[in-house]
Amino acid sequence: MSKKIVVGVTGASGAPYLLRLLRILAEDGVEIHLSVSSLGKRLLAEELNITNITAECLGIPECSDSLVIHNNNDLGATISSGTFLHDGMVVLPCSSNTLGAIASGITNTLVQRAAMVCLKEKRLLVLAHRESPLSLIDLRNMCILAESGAVVAPLSPGFYMKPDSLEDIVDFMVGKIADLLGIRHSLPIRWNSDK
Repeated sequence: MSKKIVVGVTGASGAPYLLRLLRILAEDGVEIHLSVSSLGKRLLAEELNITNITAECLGIPECSDSLVIHNNNDLGATISSGTFLHDGMVVLPCSSNTLGAIASGITNTLVQRAAMVCLKEKRLLVLAHRESPLSLIDLRNMCILAESGAVVAPLSPGFYMKPDSLEDIVDFMVGKIADLLGIRHSLPIRWNSDK
């Protein structure tokens, strides 16, 4: 049986990370449940010229049967319920606004509600925060979320792999996120100190 992963998209910069992760999930046969905030839609349009959110436009047409797109305004969608069983959720990219809303228990959007359900049901929640620098409010929100069971995974790539391209940097972070979600991949992110 394939894994089910919930993916939330918010307005922090980082659309290339999202597309690469969606492709990794599709390659592993994962059933993807996607919800994109209004600022997430703007992000996709501004960074990647994606204005229509479909499997084909996201570059994963082979995943069209296993990609479920949920309206971010539909707080009654299946992913908003604790009875919807899945293998984890990632918010990628996760804005400070979304981070703060989740830390405060605010659920005005489906992304926020699905994340809160993960916390209350003790399911894996990965928040791939992208903004910098961090305010004291951001740090406190991260602390609250970590104490509540979320994994805060800032999009901070390492350079020990000696990246040759922007794609190498994206792959590094996506590999880390895939590891956290328990998704198989062959991205070159493993440290080898014997070199």
